[in-house]
Amino acid sequence: MIELKPTIYTLRNGIRLVYMSIPAQVAHLGVTVLAGSRYEGQKEEGLAHFLEHCIFKGTAKRRSLHILSRLDSVGGELNAYTTKEEICVHASFSKEYTRRTSELIADIFLNSTFPLKEIEKEKEIILDEINSYLDSTSEKIYDDFEAYLYKNHSLGTNILGTKDSVASFSQADLKRYTEKFFFAENIVISFVGDFPLAKLIQILEKDFGHLSRRSQIEKPSTFANYEAFKIRSKEANFQTHSVIGGMAPGYDDEKRRGMTLLTNVLGGPALNSRLILSIREKYGYSYNIEANYSPYADTGYWSIYFATDPKYLEKTIKLVYKEIRLMREKALNETQLKNAKIQLKGHLSLSLDSNSGIMLGLGKSLLLFNQIDSIQEVYDGIDKLSVKDLQEIAEEYFDESKLSELIYELE
Repeated sequence: MIELKPTIYTLRNGIRLVYMSIPAQVAHLGVTVLAGSRYEGQKEEGLAHFLEHCIFKGTAKRRSLHILSRLDSVGGELNAYTTKEEICVHASFSKEYTRRTSELIADIFLNSTFPLKEIEKEKEIILDEINSYLDSTSEKIYDDFEAYLYKNHSLGTNILGTKDSVASFSQADLKRYTEKFFFAENIVISFVGDFPLAKLIQILEKDFGHLSRRSQIEKPSTFANYEAFKIRSKEANFQTHSVIGGMAPGYDDEKRRGMTLLTNVLGGPALNSRLILSIREKYGYSYNIEANYSPYADTGYWSIYFATDPKYLEKTIKLVYKEIRLMREKALNETQLKNAKIQLKGHLSLSLDSNSGIMLGLGKSLLLFNQIDSIQEVYDGIDKLSVKDLQEIAEEYFDESKLSELIYELE
């Protein structure tokens, strides 16, 4: 079994570092900030994502082209992403360029100037990204489902924002957001690779050590006003698209591992999930059907997505509810539970096949929980799950009276 043995170290100014030594020529470094879209205020929808784009557009000593070329010219890769809870800038590179990478990412984070000309250009890029997203019904339906699920809450807003909100952003908005969230205690640096820890700390202290501290971390508003809904609209082109689901445990809930296992059994990535075996293999109603569990720090939701021909829509919905009902009313037997645990642990093992993925996961875990669970601790938590535990979770979260539906029918 692969085991994670990271070291956690706090820089002098309070930035937390999670470091793991792996013998490899390629190293991975990421800087993750607790500043995702759920932290946006009114009229700021999409600002976190816009900031993620604009920090690459110029610093006090580099133009955009110089930023993009700094790692690319030596075969490295620089990238970034924004989620509901974090903004992350990360890089993969040959280990001898660790110092170059650290200095570049620090410059991006600490010295971005947000040139006005580049801001206006990036607005057009993101507006095109929004149009591209609107063309993808299978992606749009998930965001719309979250918008209804977390109605009137920042968790329900689209990470990309709206065309109007993006068009309204200014240089002052970007500077205000960075000043609010880019401080030492709100940041985690993660590193996976073959590079001495003492030397890495020395480099990071030089590059990030002058970032200011702050006594209090911004806490997002909690969500507690869920109301089940059933909505149908005319938005699909060739197939109907549907999402069915409801609320689920957050990262801070001990039920999250049981929810992960149940969702995996119901419609996880394996071809032997119940939804695949029934709706795809037995009846042939849908090529693409899956169940997902999306936890946030303090809340979460689970969902089933499928696309199908309009003539099979009602039959597919009926079969989906049948499988949900079976999960709630008929507990897994001991053999099924054992096999489900083996499969889930296998999926976790596969996720450890990517060193860059490990780096990002370590950063997120330390940022959200200030701790890293070992793989053995995760496996032990899975092994402790009982038939009774899973049945109680299914009864609570698969209750049909609490489920919501969003269906896109053909126009």
